[in-house]
Amino acid sequence: MRKLEYFAPRSLQEAIDLLRQRGAPDGHGGGRPLAGGTDLVVQMKEGGAKFPLPSYVVSLRLVPELKGIEFSEAGGLRIGAGVTMAEVAESPVIRDRFCIIADGAGLIGSIQTMNMATVGGNLCNAAPSADVAPPLLACQAQAVIAGPAGRRSLPLEELFLGPGRTALAPDELLLELRVPAPPPRTGGVYVRHTPRKQMDIAVVGVGVLLTLGPSTGSGQATGDRIERARIALGAVAPTPIRAREAEAVLEGSHCSDALFGSAAQAAAAESKPISDARGSAEFRRHLVRVMTERCLREAASRARER
Repeated sequence: MRKLEYFAPRSLQEAIDLLRQRGAPDGHGGGRPLAGGTDLVVQMKEGGAKFPLPSYVVSLRLVPELKGIEFSEAGGLRIGAGVTMAEVAESPVIRDRFCIIADGAGLIGSIQTMNMATVGGNLCNAAPSADVAPPLLACQAQAVIAGPAGRRSLPLEELFLGPGRTALAPDELLLELRVPAPPPRTGGVYVRHTPRKQMDIAVVGVGVLLTLGPSTGSGQATGDRIERARIALGAVAPTPIRAREAEAVLEGSHCSDALFGSAAQAAAAESKPISDARGSAEFRRHLVRVMTERCLREAASRARER
């Protein structure tokens, strides 16, 4: 790699000012924010037209506004963009109230990688296979973005524009994720399929969040009725996506193997995978169907325990 400048701002405003004043990536230099570096450093080493080498990087490791995990029933969950995957996977409140998010964070790379990789970096890299994206989409997370004009918020789904592309302006940073508190009797799960057990990226990722009706203690009458369903898929489209038609199949109906099978088939039909060296489009659709059906059963089981 050729020489580049390195900056380590100690506040959010200082980081934004650096990106605004010195210029952002334009294919011929510019700067890049540096979070954990598990994606960016590899890209910089590869270089080429796909990953133009920046002329400078702005490290975000010392920016306090990007840190922290907070939760309240009224305000929901806040995850700073600079929080590591290890912190998310090990957070007691996330493991208890948002286990689907802990599921995704706990799958990213090795222990060393989990201690470096950040939630914001995983999302802003905008890989279709990002493992925290489907769980956060299923939880209907909002992305809070900071820039020279102040802060703005948008549904996480709108952050992704395509592989490697986000809705962030060149001088904006992802500040945090906001997730509403889940209703009672809500259960979620995220799983992925990879050729290797560890140190691999998802061929398919499936996140499911179900909210069941109140338990009456008298059987299926209301307790197994699905009041809300969210299904999010990774690595089967240019961006992580919601399977809304599959969600519609589930909502208002009672849990059953037949229902879960129908919803899983709908999710497979909504996916838009490609064929590549890691799997054919047909294989990926098959995985979406099988994995979604399994996730629905597990999410319903977890919801009954809440």
